Amino acid sequence: MKYGFDNNKYLKIQSEHIKERIQRFGDKLYMEFGGKLFDDYHASRVLPGFEPDSKLQMLMQLKEDLEIVIVISAVDIEKNKVRTDLGITYDMDVLRLRDEFLARDLAVNSVVITHFNGQASAEAYRKRLENMGITVYFHHTIEGYPNNVSLIDSDEGFGKNDYVVTSKPLVVVTAPGPGSGKMAVCLSQLYQENKRGIKAGYAKFETFPVWNLPLSHPVNMAYESATADLDDVNMIDPFHLEAYGETAVNYNRDIEIFPVMNTLFEDIYGESPYKSPTDMGVNMIGYCISDDDVCQEASKQEIIRRYYTALCNFADGKATEAEVNKNALVMKKARITTADRKTTLAAKERLEKAGVATAAIELEDGTILTGETSPLLGPCSALLLNAIKHLAGIAHNVKLIPQQMIAPIQKTKVTYLHGHNPRLHTDEVLVAISMMSLIDENCKLALDQLPALKGAQVHSTVMLSEVDRKTFNKLGIGLTCDPVRKIKKLPPVEVKH
Repeated sequence: MKYGFDNNKYLKIQSEHIKERIQRFGDKLYMEFGGKLFDDYHASRVLPGFEPDSKLQMLMQLKEDLEIVIVISAVDIEKNKVRTDLGITYDMDVLRLRDEFLARDLAVNSVVITHFNGQASAEAYRKRLENMGITVYFHHTIEGYPNNVSLIDSDEGFGKNDYVVTSKPLVVVTAPGPGSGKMAVCLSQLYQENKRGIKAGYAKFETFPVWNLPLSHPVNMAYESATADLDDVNMIDPFHLEAYGETAVNYNRDIEIFPVMNTLFEDIYGESPYKSPTDMGVNMIGYCISDDDVCQEASKQEIIRRYYTALCNFADGKATEAEVNKNALVMKKARITTADRKTTLAAKERLEKAGVATAAIELEDGTILTGETSPLLGPCSALLLNAIKHLAGIAHNVKLIPQQMIAPIQKTKVTYLHGHNPRLHTDEVLVAISMMSLIDENCKLALDQLPALKGAQVHSTVMLSEVDRKTFNKLGIGLTCDPVRKIKKLPPVEVKH
């Protein structure tokens, strides 16, 4: 894997910058933490070398002075909103996040339920958390938020919210996803702390867009692709340009809300500590890019990947045509097409010859390998075997998994588990090779190659199962799929009973 990001430098300078921001405000800093805290695979794809848990590792360096508040919207509880990358509801993800933080010895203060308006589901969730020993607070819906500043900044606005009791100088406010109300919780706490004579400040940690990269930089354009469903748009921060004469990149929602936040700051502090939305941020990630060419190429591949993802989601009814068009527009702005993804071309070339579903992988050294559907294996299972055999120097005609071993697995899938697809998924192939590695040296050698797949790129001519998608994600492989369910129906597989 070619690296373009210095992760060690990031951990050092990011934690130092946050410490400086805490000292600027005195008693306490509320830091709104956007994006994913410990499983940021988007950042690791566009910035090769960035570890998915880098932000969490950075916070670990501050853990003596830090506590975490987790926010969830009552509206999301009521709608059973799902975090699509994990397939779990936001209310379940709150518990998952809490467990992950506690496992790393980070202090989790409480859960704040926002947008509360008497919803029975939110009341039930509060009781459930309290029965688990978790402190829960309610923050209410404020009419006219965020523009009705006179009401918001009063005892009938922020003053009606529960006061979240905290004890550490750094309070990280995070949530399962966007729109949870993190910013409002931070601002409400500033109002409440000020009434109690406590000097508290606000800062925003948002990884993307990267404020000190150009607007047209592929890393920033990849962020627009990633947020196509939110219709976010990267923009030059006009407030920063006016205040400092410097170009900085932010996104539309922060720029639109800044005048309101500025007024709130003035009401709370007497004057605003910030001159621009970029000023509010503490993100140092742009200073840690070690190879810009590597990051640009990785980001272009991510833009193409997001386009294919939108196409597949649209085919599944999980995305709108507008999202597909937004991703297509970003590709056009980046001056790239799907043909810039080598695996796409290789997979389609094999498809034309084989007439069945195929897949292709590009390894770190540029080697392209392909695989196709067979009676025993799906295209990506065949491809995975081809890739690790190639890396281990094992001849292509060597069978790592004996057919007599595959047959009982297929029988279990079809006869006992009532499955319709007897072909082995990628995870089943890896389990079978793991078992064989105890008695077969080739399997052991092949298994040892899995870390070398990190950063590889795969394209499939059919949409893959969730199992296969997750396997590639865990291996660090970038995946794209054509929005097609089946290429050709193979003869039914005979499963021996």
